[in-house]
Amino acid sequence: MTQGSDILSRLAETLEARKQADPQSSYVAKLYHKGLDAILKKVAEEAAETIMAAKDGVREKIVYETADLWFHSLVLLAHQGIRPDEILNELARREGLSGLAEKAARKEQA
Repeated sequence: MTQGSDILSRLAETLEARKQADPQSSYVAKLYHKGLDAILKKVAEEAAETIMAAKDGVREKIVYETADLWFHSLVLLAHQGIRPDEILNELARREGLSGLAEKAARKEQA
């Protein structure tokens, strides 16, 4: 397991534990309590901020905003009962595949 996947695993455990936390004492617990729409809104907000940081071209802002986007995406995944390793496995499956071929294969399956 790589350092990055270790961090994702530890964060996933923390996010899972926050499901039982008091919404008054935990930002993530508050998001869970508000429900899927609030989580989706936060992911969309962070995606927009990441886009704007990229347009500004300031490396530190891009890193910061992407970290926020990844974090809130992990909250979404945890809310949906999806572990980061499922996403990593899908990325590993796609590694080395032509993006065009992979996209064409999805259309054939639909």
